[in-house]
Amino acid sequence: MRFKRAYDTPEPADGQRVLADRLWPRGLAKVKAHIDFWAKDVTPSTPLRKWFHEHPDQFDEFRHRFLAELAELDAGHNVMLQELRTRLTEGPVTLLTAAHRLEDDEAHTHLHVLRDFLQAH
Repeated sequence: MRFKRAYDTPEPADGQRVLADRLWPRGLAKVKAHIDFWAKDVTPSTPLRKWFHEHPDQFDEFRHRFLAELAELDAGHNVMLQELRTRLTEGPVTLLTAAHRLEDDEAHTHLHVLRDFLQAH
């Protein structure tokens, strides 16, 4: 599983391109995005996203809270989470985000938490 910014040019090695953001990336035309699946339900909730934006130095707490949200989705048999798992079995998947910090500090994004959850469950 790879990570890229949604604005990056699609490449054949991307495999399936899955947008893992709750909001559509600003200024990105859907026609040019080459997104195969929008997994908006398996991203941090709006309150959690806003909390982390205000507390970027508390990634461990964000991780804990987001993992709890994912566990709740999993327990409820969330359709998008199940679809994402299916896509992962079909070949390469690149998780996309609009986050600017992906290049600067990729250890502190929701994509890593999502990947870790999917690998553990």
